[in-house]
Amino acid sequence: MTRIKSDFLIIGSGVSGLFTALKLAPLGSVVVVTKKADYESNTNYAQGGIASVFDDKDKFEEHIQDTLESGAGLCDLEAVRVLVEEGPTRVRELLDLGVPFTRNQTGELDLAREGGHSKNRIIHSLDRTGSAVEQSLLDHVHANKNIQILENHACVDLITKHHLKDKDNLPLRCYGAYIVDTETGEVFPVLAKKTILATGGAGQVYLHTTNPNIATGDGVASAYRAGAIVKNMEFYQFHPTSLFHEQGNSFLISEAVRGHGGILREIGGRPFMKDYHDMGELAPRDIVARAIDDTMKKRGEPHVLLDITHRPANDIINHFPSIYERCKKLGIDITTDPIPVVPAAHYMCGGVATDLLGRTNIADLYACGETTCTGVHGGNRLASNSLLECLVFSHRIAGDIRDQGKLHYSAETDLIPDWNKEGTTNTEEWVLISHDLVEIRTIMSNYVGIVRSDMRLERALRRLKLISEEVKDYYNRTTVSLGLLELRNLVKVAELIVRSALLRKESRGLHFSTDYPEDRTPSRQDTILSHKL
Repeated sequence: MTRIKSDFLIIGSGVSGLFTALKLAPLGSVVVVTKKADYESNTNYAQGGIASVFDDKDKFEEHIQDTLESGAGLCDLEAVRVLVEEGPTRVRELLDLGVPFTRNQTGELDLAREGGHSKNRIIHSLDRTGSAVEQSLLDHVHANKNIQILENHACVDLITKHHLKDKDNLPLRCYGAYIVDTETGEVFPVLAKKTILATGGAGQVYLHTTNPNIATGDGVASAYRAGAIVKNMEFYQFHPTSLFHEQGNSFLISEAVRGHGGILREIGGRPFMKDYHDMGELAPRDIVARAIDDTMKKRGEPHVLLDITHRPANDIINHFPSIYERCKKLGIDITTDPIPVVPAAHYMCGGVATDLLGRTNIADLYACGETTCTGVHGGNRLASNSLLECLVFSHRIAGDIRDQGKLHYSAETDLIPDWNKEGTTNTEEWVLISHDLVEIRTIMSNYVGIVRSDMRLERALRRLKLISEEVKDYYNRTTVSLGLLELRNLVKVAELIVRSALLRKESRGLHFSTDYPEDRTPSRQDTILSHKL
């Protein structure tokens, strides 16, 4: 049986995973596990950029204030201050790694503006920032002999004392993870001194999402099953503007388009954002998404229009080449045609609860990036703070591990058993997976979307519990596969989102309830869930 020992195990190959890997490589051996090719991640799809204070006219306090206002009173001030004040140093590290950020005619970094920001502070690489960062990090990771990437591998479960026979007196600790080779089906343990979850978001829990197919909430689900605390899962950010097209998959129409002067219009042409907020198109994302949703419902229309055609054609193409090319292939020339858009699930603001060093409540288990709830996003993420969070907290995780000095494997590591697949069969009932996936996504989109009610949430929870029991039974008697693992994780994440939403008896940030239409909590109050093992 295969068994791998590594100083560090990182699950996920987005910017969080890769940046952490580079930071840890000088300290020991690193194994990075990724479900698909090493470049496939939410990072790779991030268009907008990285928010950070680089202009002399901008101030840390202004970035902090913008973040707090977007977060609807739920941000952790200390976490936000860490994010903002340490951000520029981390971005400079990307510059040193060769990330080709866009510069203006004077050679200075071109700073764009997005919704919720009071100043131009978005550092970007045209409209392909995520891809540019990912590729630069991968180049350095591939060149590092201390880092091994296991492509087409997935996490089955985190390994804790619950996999040991004599476990009663042991603390809750992570020893690594059971990993499946998705091409051969072999499941084996990867044992590590420290394990870092960096698996990204869970957009596939909804029918319409800007996320890639791999975004199935694996980190949150596996951490919760292992006994980790999860926090504020009700706050799922819907990006206001995702392409609406019958022949095209949903893809993000960057917030930078609105920052560059794009106007949201009804299908008939009337602009409507000023009806909802003084900042118009530059209002925070939750407000813009609800405004679009409300406009569509009031008018009975399937989408709205995002119009940038008043800008010069060359200016549009130069700023948004990827969006221009993708729309052009679908018959939409964004220099002359408004873009049909709808809101789509985009970013998970809640997640595995961590402290300011990325530590979870499980010893030797860290988490970073979209998988986590660090407190920086609160009830609504400020645009382009996500990649910044990845950089800042990846660095902090590596620093905390370095400060612990010489590391050792836990005494129980050699007692971890091989994976036991007795009693499972290679079933042909794959149709059950596809049907359950459609049902989960339909339930979440219909009942747990931008606008919610207790009745809808309770109905969703009843149905999800039934599906969860079916999936649990199916999992226990079936050989492990990637599709089955993703189904298992998605139904768990869906259930966590609904349970969290039912606990919040108010409307705040991304959680809008018709039963509680006003913000009612006078001070910061998190929604906490944990699994009793």
